[in-house]
Amino acid sequence: MAEFGVKVRNGNKSDIKDVLGFWVEAAEGTDRHDSPAKVGALIARDPESLLLAELDGKLVGTLIAGWDGWRAHLYRLAVHPSYRRRGIGTTLLAAAEARFAAFGAFRADAMVLHDNTLAHHAWSAAGYTRQPEWGRWVKHLLPGVAEVPAQLPEGRVGETGVAGPHLGHGRGGA
Repeated sequence: MAEFGVKVRNGNKSDIKDVLGFWVEAAEGTDRHDSPAKVGALIARDPESLLLAELDGKLVGTLIAGWDGWRAHLYRLAVHPSYRRRGIGTTLLAAAEARFAAFGAFRADAMVLHDNTLAHHAWSAAGYTRQPEWGRWVKHLLPGVAEVPAQLPEGRVGETGVAGPHLGHGRGGA
């Protein structure tokens, strides 16, 4: 059950600075190439895609619920470390799934770091299953811009930092 008083709303341009700071603090495997311009472009393209969870006016969770007209994608599911295990991630996922259902989506996918086993448990509890027959193929499109490997707890290095949603279990930097 969700933390009493948690409100989910769409992010807007005035939230960009706070969201970027939040991801550094709460999201594991954050892409170090995040910028205000990129988050602003997301909001401009799809103003309802950035979901923010707030408790008493404080940002406590985020989720990008991307719809490309064909598929439903989840990115940057992160919950502030002090507010984890209170249903905030579940509340964000319910809002995203309702959004996708309104579009007629039949399934949602989420990108989760392979080594983020705490997040695996959370995604499983939310009804998501790993799809082992699929893999992620990546090509860098900007010359000279390489991805920084995501730093996982205990100094382990995971996938590149472009990975998306994380329930916020563990600390690192989606």
